[in-house]
Parts: sequence; structure tokens; C-alpha cells
Amino acid sequence: MYRKKFVPPLLKKPPTNQPTDTHDVEPPQKKIKLEPQTSSQKSANSDSSSQSNGVRKSLSIPRTHAGPGSKFNPPRLIRRPLAPVNDPPGGNEKSEEGSQNNVGGSRHYFNVLWRKFQARKHKTWDGDGVLAIVNGTATLQDVNGRDIGSGRVSKIPSEGDLISLGGKEVEIDSLLAKSDFLAGKPFLKSKGNLLDTSATVRPAEFYAKGSFKSPLLAGTTAPKTHPQKATARFDPTAEGALVMRRPTVTVESSLRNKTIVDVVVDPVLSRHLRPHQREGVAFLYEAIMGMRPYEGRGAILADEMGLGKTLQTIALLWTLLKQNPAHGQPPIVKKAMIVCPVTLINNWKREFKKWLGNERIHVFVADAKSNVRDFTHGPIYNVMIVGYERLRNIQDKLKQCQVDIIIADEGHRLKSAENKSAQAIRALATPRRIILSGTPLQNDLREFFVMVDFVNPGILENYSTFKKQFENPIVRSQQPEASKADKELGNARKAELTRLTNLFVLRRTAQILSKYLPPKTDVVVFCRPTKSQLELYKAILNTNLAKRQMGSMETALQLITLLKKVCNSTALLKSLGKDDDDSTFSSSVLEEVRVAGSALIANNSSGKLKVLEKLLITLKETTREKVVLVSNYTSTLDILEKMLNSKGFHHLRLDGKTPTNKRQDLVDKFNRVNSDIAFAFLLSSKSGGAGINLIGASRLILFDSDWNPANDLQAMARVHRDGQKSHVYIYRMMTTGCIDEKIYQRQITKQGLADSVMDQKAGGSNFTSAELRDLFTLDTETVCNTHDLLGCSCGEMGDLPEEGAEGEEEEEEEPIKMTGWTKASVVDMDQQEGAFRKATLKSRQRMKALLEFSHINPGKIVRQVTELHDGDSDSAEQQEGEEPTAIIEDEILRRVVDENPKSVSFIFSKNSM
Repeated sequence: MYRKKFVPPLLKKPPTNQPTDTHDVEPPQKKIKLEPQTSSQKSANSDSSSQSNGVRKSLSIPRTHAGPGSKFNPPRLIRRPLAPVNDPPGGNEKSEEGSQNNVGGSRHYFNVLWRKFQARKHKTWDGDGVLAIVNGTATLQDVNGRDIGSGRVSKIPSEGDLISLGGKEVEIDSLLAKSDFLAGKPFLKSKGNLLDTSATVRPAEFYAKGSFKSPLLAGTTAPKTHPQKATARFDPTAEGALVMRRPTVTVESSLRNKTIVDVVVDPVLSRHLRPHQREGVAFLYEAIMGMRPYEGRGAILADEMGLGKTLQTIALLWTLLKQNPAHGQPPIVKKAMIVCPVTLINNWKREFKKWLGNERIHVFVADAKSNVRDFTHGPIYNVMIVGYERLRNIQDKLKQCQVDIIIADEGHRLKSAENKSAQAIRALATPRRIILSGTPLQNDLREFFVMVDFVNPGILENYSTFKKQFENPIVRSQQPEASKADKELGNARKAELTRLTNLFVLRRTAQILSKYLPPKTDVVVFCRPTKSQLELYKAILNTNLAKRQMGSMETALQLITLLKKVCNSTALLKSLGKDDDDSTFSSSVLEEVRVAGSALIANNSSGKLKVLEKLLITLKETTREKVVLVSNYTSTLDILEKMLNSKGFHHLRLDGKTPTNKRQDLVDKFNRVNSDIAFAFLLSSKSGGAGINLIGASRLILFDSDWNPANDLQAMARVHRDGQKSHVYIYRMMTTGCIDEKIYQRQITKQGLADSVMDQKAGGSNFTSAELRDLFTLDTETVCNTHDLLGCSCGEMGDLPEEGAEGEEEEEEEPIKMTGWTKASVVDMDQQEGAFRKATLKSRQRMKALLEFSHINPGKIVRQVTELHDGDSDSAEQQEGEEPTAIIEDEILRRVVDENPKSVSFIFSKNSM
């Protein structure tokens, strides 16, 4: 930018007693001679200086009269010699502190903030430090006392000054007393001594400037109010203000003799909160403040995915970090810790920046490169984000700092009392604890007890008491052979447990978002297995090794994993051991299959893969939409990736091998570009099942199911999130009559398969031997075994089924009889029909979630339309021009079924508005 040259202002010369007649004055000589002063001149100079108030003491202009014949002698300037001045001694603290600009021979100490040089716009500080300036030489030390920079300074800085030193930028925070520096207090582990009121340094001496600089952003400081008037930080009467409930003295004894003010959530956040989120923030605040009727200060926020648990938590923390209901008291929380899976650390950091920016709050990420001491002993950071694995390594360092509140994200990971992460958090002795989990009750009541006991220790007594009084009666009442008395006792205990936990557990479903998000359609597609899949599936089940596994609950998971691979693709048997540790068992089974003479076909044969390929081709050719493909196995993702490459479909991929620092870049790129650049996104449910928003896609296909239903639910929620603008379609693909269906049935009943099997070793009773054996039955005749268990008379033409009367034949109900390995051809049909009728009511109750879906049998629809055309010409004319599968609302899936009706055996479909 062009700038004018600086021109100094003209100095006004002092008046002189010159004669008015300038013609009689001789001009001064061009070169003035300097001569030493005489004694008379010195006295004259002394008189002159006293008359001019000390101006121009070092120069004198004597006046002399000329002799006869001369008019006037020109004045001569005589320089006064400089008088030597001694510097004050270095030990004089008063002289040092009184002269801010005297660098030489002085000592000054400051509390500072430092950072390496940064080119980005929003800069952050690397840590705290101490700056010592001795005789013009400045030395910068960190909080550990290590020298990290040095250099020369020309003047003593003041509070707020920014200087460069040793390749670092340093900002002066406050003065540091010399006695404190010499005592080493800034480098001690406990800085409590810095607040000692017996210190000789007055508070005013800690600051070089007394003026206050107003921040640029609103909400970072409290507004100026009358010091004697108790007012809230924000106006509680403003429109849309979110005001927290006021505590009472009986609830909080520390509030006695204190003035109570309203705690109001910062409008910067509250204006973005939806009604259910405002309710959630108020609920959590009351829980951790001890305002709810139970012993403890913990809570569980169990909202389903997509309801904004992260934003609710940030609003709560920001309120606690800045406000207190007791007027004049420090904030409720000074240090907060968020524990989460390592894949969610960047997501939390990004959310804090999104809602509060870098200016309002400083977030510390405890990774392998960071120094935890910056959080525990530094004043910069108020919130720390740490992974569960990292927490176990730094728990001893955290004991040096008082953490006031702990938030455990994905808290269902703390599902056992022996969990090392849970033990590390308990060791911090922090009473305020919050768990965030979209699936708090995944498998059994024991895991739920561990979570409740973590946030509110002792509220359910110990586990032995809980198991005897709650868990055993509730589980016993859900068994098929339960008596009427067992059911009555179990229902009563369940009601009491629900009443008690509802005091600190808040659960809302995704139905709340129906007014904010576009519609969603959930589709379960049952694909017929290919002939080679069935042959291989049967051959594996007929091996002696597999039959022995069926009777062993400890090793049944190995056989289940092998059968799941056959359902996905027979080609997966070529890469055994890549995703699991059962390669020895799988190799032994396959070797036995070869010895038996059965041909092992590993040519990428899969019914699901064929349907998926047609679905993707139709989607690419007819729309501009993008799709997310999810699997639990990286080997399955490899097969899907080969299929996309063969079709020329561009895609991105995120799995366990993707570096953590590159994952968000992949997500952002996929959401930003069009389908020509990235048509599909391959996602591993174990690596990206939570914290990732793939709203750039409007369709998601879950190719296989996980043992834990929570992992599937989290993966399917990646596209139906805030910011989504299109109608969302979620597809779950199953192999008809195989292990896929069995796992899905277990998920519907809210019980995880793998953990249910493990519970058997501990004496659990929620997975019987008959049910375990039924997992390995192969039904080649059914179009949908899941629909058979429902026993509904829906007609399979897309209409919603009518729910039957509950309680029918309940007292005469008998246990379900599994047919085991008996062939269907030798079963007494009357006996089977009777057992089926008795099992219908129980199955209907366990899987009543499917009653909300439309049941569609594509083969039955085609046959019915064909018979209609052949038998009734009038009806045929009415149906002319309509496709047989027109009842399938999804146009893409309808085209796939029309091209090959035999590829899809059954469809469950549900619309959520």
C-alpha cells in the first residue's frame, strides 16, 4: 500500500531578546566554534537556567559588548561537559521495577504464553512459560523449567506485548514476583502457593497496564454490571433464553448465605438448540447439580444416533465452565475431560470449533505427542479430549489435577467392572460423570448395571444384590417356560428398575427428527443363495468338525464366522485368517470338505453380490445419487471394491488401515464432489461406524450384519443426519434361510448374538442349547424364515400386518420345539403345525418390531398377476400398463426385481417421515 513519507512536526523555537531592527544585527557565522566555559560564564549559565525552568541546561549563549567601532559580536555556543552518572545497584528491586525501560543492570520476570511461529489465520498457544530478563538478555522457559529460547531485548515489555524470542512468539501475561521466581513456584507441580495471600507482592504489581481491553467476540466475558447488584451472566428474560433450574439451599448446602442468580445458557449456543436438545441440556444440568431425587451426580444421555448428543454436551460444559448459581463464586467446573474412541477425537475437536470457535475455549487433545502437563497445570486449557486407550497410560498424571466432570462417549464400552478404562476414570474420584450412548442396553442387564454404577456408584447396591433382586427375576420371566408367578415378579421388578433409572437416564428416539430431516425408507432385502453357495453351505454343516462345534457354546462363533463368509461370497474362503483368528478351524473344515469329495467352489458366487451389482448399475444409470457400502470385513470390502473397479465406478474407501488424520478429508471430499468423481464410499463399520456424517449419499447398503446390533445401527445412521436434503434409503441384505437371517432375528429381539453365547459360560440362561442349534439349520424351501416365525396373515402383498390380540393362549404356552437336523420330508406335518401355532404368539411378541414393516413377496405378486391375466380378462385390462411389482415404492429396487424376480425372495419395507 502506498504511504506518504513521514515528516516530523516543526519545533517552536524559544523566544530571544533580539533587537527589532534586523538591519543592525550581523548574521551568525556559518561555523560555530566551541570553546570551554570560564567561571564567569558558568555563573551566567546558572542564572539563565534558573530563569528558563531548566530548559537547555547543557548550552549557554553569552552576550558580550563590542569595543568602540564595532556593532555586535556574534554569540558563541559552548558545550557543557557531561557529568558521569552511576547506575543503581542490581540488588535494588525498587529501582528495577520502577524503571520499565531501563534494560541494563535490571532483572524482570513475567508469566507468558508461547508458541512456535504459525502462518494460519487462527493461531493457538503451545503452552505456558516464564520469561526472565537479566541485564537485557531474555530467557524463555516452559513450565518444566527447560530453556526453550533466548535473545536480547531493547526494552522491558509490558502486559499484552508480543515479542519474538528464539524462534517463538511470546505474549506477556502478567508480572512475576522475583521472590516467586527464585523460589521456583512457577515450576512446581502444585501451583497453589501462587495464590498465597501472604505474598509480599501486591495484586497491582502483577499488571503493568490497568486498562481493560474488550474482547471482539460476544460471550467470552461477562457484561459489565453494577458490582453490588447480583445479576445473571445473560438476560434470563430475553426471547428464547434457556434458563436452568435454580437450586435450593436444602439441595446444595454450600449455597447457604449466598445470593442465587439464574444460570442461562449462552445465546451463542441456545439459539441453535432444538426443543429436545434444550430439554436434554436442562436434564443433564439438574442431574450433575444434584437437583434430582436420587443419590449421585451422574447421568446417562441415551438418545439415538443423530439427535445431537455432542451439541447438548458442549452446551452443558460451556455453561458449567463460565457460570455458577451462587453470585460471586467461581464457575462450577474448571477442568473437564471427554473420553471417547480414538476415531471420534477429531470429531469432538471439530464440533467445539464449530460451535464455540478457537477464541472462546481452548481444547486439549491428549495424543501421543502432547504433554499432559499443559492441561493439568496450565491455565489455557479447560477441556481435554482423550481416547480410552490413552487414558489408561496417563491416569497417574491426571491425579495431579482436579477434574471436575468426566463425559464418556460411546459409554457402552465400559460394559464390565474389570474394564481398565473404567477403573482409570474411577481412580480420578470425580463425582460428576456422564455417559453418552445410543445403545445403553445392548445385550444383558449386567452391562447396564455396570454403566449405572459407573455414573452413580451404589445406587443399585452391588452386583450380587442387583442380580438376585432384578436381573434373575426379569430374565426368568422372559423364558418360554416361565410360570405366571415368574412373569408377575419379573414385570414388577422391571417396572421398579425402569422407574428408578428414569431419574438419571434420558432416552429419545430418532422419531423426534421427523420434522427436521427428509423421509427415510428402511428396506430389508432377502436374496436367494446361488446353487454353489448352497452346496458349500451344506457340505460345511455335514462335516464332523462342524457338528462338534455346534454342541460347544465356546467355539460356536468360529463356525458362525465361517458360514457368514459363505453368505457374503464363496471367494472369501481364499483369504482365510485375514479378518479373524479362526483360520485353523476354517482350514480344517474346508479340508474335510475336500476329502468328502465335495467340490469347493470359490468363484465369487453370491446371491447378495448379484443383487447388489444390479442395484448399483441401476442407480448409476438412472440417477445422480451416491451410495455408501458398509461391511464388517475388510476382505468383503476388497471384493466390493473389485466389483466397482470392473464397472468403472469411482469410489473412496475408509477402513482400519486408513490413517486417522486422513479420514475426515475423505469424508469431506465425498460429501462435496458429485457422483462422477466419487459414486460410492466403502466403509468398515468397525472403523467408521460412529462420528462420521456421509450426508453426500442418499442411499446406504449394509452388506452383512454384526454380532452387536449397536454397530449396525450406528453404521446405518451415517447418511440420515443433519444436513441431508434427499430422501434416504437404507438397505439391509440377507441370504435367505442361512445364518444371516438367524443373526437378524436375534438383533430384532434386542439381544446380541456373540455376547449371548458368552453369557452361557457365565451361567446365563438367555440363549438355550436348542436356540443355538437352530442357528445352524439351513432352510432351502422358505422364501423368508423370519416372516415364517411371525406367522402373520398379511397376504405378503405390501399391506401392513394386523397385530393379533396379546395374551392369547398365554397360560397354555409350551416351550418351542426345534426340529434340529431332522429333514422336513420326515416331519409329521400335523405335529409341526401345532408347534408352529404355539410358537407364533411368542415369536410375534419377540419380533413385533417387524409388524411396522410392509411384507412383500415378489414371487407371489408375479404369480398372482399372471393368474389374474390368464383367468379374468376384465381384471387384466384394468391391470394393463401396471408393473407386477408396482407395490414396491423404491423405483430402483423395483427395477432390479422386475429384471430377475427370483433373485429377491422377500422384502420388508418401512417408511419413516
